[in-house]
Amino acid sequence: MKQKLKSIVKSPINFIKYNRQFSSYVVLSLLCCLLLRFYTLGNISNWQPLLIDLAFIVVFGSFGFFYKPQKQFSYYLILMLIYTTMGVVNSIYYAFYNSYASFSLLTALGQVGEVGDAVFDKMKLVHFVYLIFPVMFIIVHKNLSNRDYFNFIAKFEKGQLLFGKTLIIGLAILGVCATTLSATAFSRLSKQWNREYIVSTFGIVAYQTNDLFNTLKPKITSMFGFDVALKNFHDYYEDNQRPQSKNEYTGIYKNKNLVFIHLESISTFLIDLDVNGTVITPNLNKIASEGLYFKNFYPQVGVGTSSDTEFTLNTSLMPVTTGTVFVNYFDRAYVTIPNLLKDKGYYTFSMHANKASMWNRDKMHPSLGYMDFYSKTSFEIDEEIGLGLTDKSFFGQLTPILKGIESNNTNYMGTIISLSNHTPFKNHELFTPIDLTSGDYPYLEDTKLGDYIRSSHYADEALGEFFSYINESEYFDDTVFVLYGDHDPKLSLKIFNNYHNYNFETGEIYTEEDEEYISYDYYSNELNRKTPLIIWSKNNKLAKEVDYYMGMIDVMPTLGNMFGFYNPYAIGHDIFEIKNDNIIVFPNGNYLTNKLYYNNSKEEYRAMSLDETLSEDYLRECKDYADSIIELSNGIIIHNLIKEDLEKGN
Repeated sequence: MKQKLKSIVKSPINFIKYNRQFSSYVVLSLLCCLLLRFYTLGNISNWQPLLIDLAFIVVFGSFGFFYKPQKQFSYYLILMLIYTTMGVVNSIYYAFYNSYASFSLLTALGQVGEVGDAVFDKMKLVHFVYLIFPVMFIIVHKNLSNRDYFNFIAKFEKGQLLFGKTLIIGLAILGVCATTLSATAFSRLSKQWNREYIVSTFGIVAYQTNDLFNTLKPKITSMFGFDVALKNFHDYYEDNQRPQSKNEYTGIYKNKNLVFIHLESISTFLIDLDVNGTVITPNLNKIASEGLYFKNFYPQVGVGTSSDTEFTLNTSLMPVTTGTVFVNYFDRAYVTIPNLLKDKGYYTFSMHANKASMWNRDKMHPSLGYMDFYSKTSFEIDEEIGLGLTDKSFFGQLTPILKGIESNNTNYMGTIISLSNHTPFKNHELFTPIDLTSGDYPYLEDTKLGDYIRSSHYADEALGEFFSYINESEYFDDTVFVLYGDHDPKLSLKIFNNYHNYNFETGEIYTEEDEEYISYDYYSNELNRKTPLIIWSKNNKLAKEVDYYMGMIDVMPTLGNMFGFYNPYAIGHDIFEIKNDNIIVFPNGNYLTNKLYYNNSKEEYRAMSLDETLSEDYLRECKDYADSIIELSNGIIIHNLIKEDLEKGN
């Protein structure tokens, strides 16, 4: 018995002794993955992702034994460089999007050049700390080579036997871990919606491997999962045949012109904000007070940010959970606002003073139904901020174009996309000076939030000049303007926590022990991601504030009731029909109602009111609805089900 125990203890020691290169590869690769989870999630106490990462590292590494010891170094170094790249890319990506990178986004790499300043602004030296691991591996290899280690073990190493042993060990670890995970966990892994949950449960290597599989899946065969998606599609629309809306807003804008104004990174947080006597968005405040202002409005964006907003607004479908519609699925059939109004005789157009290729708009905008796209080449780039033409110059140059459009068309519909208020919100000489200090203590000066406030103030000034022209013009009497923030500024929770807990007397940040401390946590930050939505017409000022919780997906059905168009494939709702029963679903599986905000990653929620107890039935129904909506919309887009349905004459 003692001999057997001695043999069991000695076996792994001997394995490490005679496979030092493989062992160093495993240890250093595991540390790389552990560091990434620590840096992004801040928690490495969960043993499951650690063991699953280890299992994948061992399984991938086992194939190195097909090479002779002297040749194994190149194979293991390539694997380590892959893990290192995963660490660097995901660290930077997480800082920018608070999520993990996907292989499908490689098709959108052309966009990075356009937002390079924003990416570099988030990039820090710490993001490259993972490079230390391949460097250490090279040092280990050099040391072993100098000691003639490889020639020594080559005399008795049996590669195929070692391959089999290590492969079995890796698969055994995976098998043990699999028995500890729930069916829900595996369902989330296959759907790949909630990346943070997958990494925290399965580890980064499993996430990235599964992501690669999901990315290649539609490339291998367009029929993969088609039957399930088609069944979901038919079941949903058979059970949810909604009659066209009929309420106080039905037809109020029939035969009117429609112009969307896409406000880059404008947040509801800015409305009525006063900083040291300066009102940050006075023009937007005025427009909101005159129009139909939705104060609890939330974009539902994924990695496509602005492009996701454009897609969701125009189709009442969700963004895809893998890749972006504008880049990966621009060639599908969609029922859209421009196409529906074009069928009614409207002229449709879009305007954006950036390259037409940005977010693949030169291909996607015609697919959405825009007849003309006025891009960067349509404007004189005489004044620049950040990504391109300033908003003041942009609005000034587009007014004569709008005037010509109205003169030459009975009806028109268009989208105007602003640009200046794009991250990284760098201070600019064209911005109006604002006092961002208080007393003797600097507060917002030289901070990211201070830069955002200055940038937003400039964007508001440009908007004010445009609306002054609209109000004074003899044109646009029959035009309805719909203004919306495309997404929040994506500033960190820490930045807003500091904003709410700054002590003006000491210049320090209040802590939880201070009586004045204001709790600003994950849920506070998520609820703060809302943006303004305003429906405004100079001859029909509704002057009403709406507090229903509403998502971008609900805009199309709501406007459809007002303008007289209808999308039978809309997943969203006319907000004045569903009212307080709305469920706002986000691409990561989180959802929001007027009663709670649900965190899909942690399977927990924050109730809006401490006085209300929410039933398990209510939570389950909302969760089932959120999951079904994401799966339904993904299926519609990936498998082009609208085209299929239209061709069958349904």
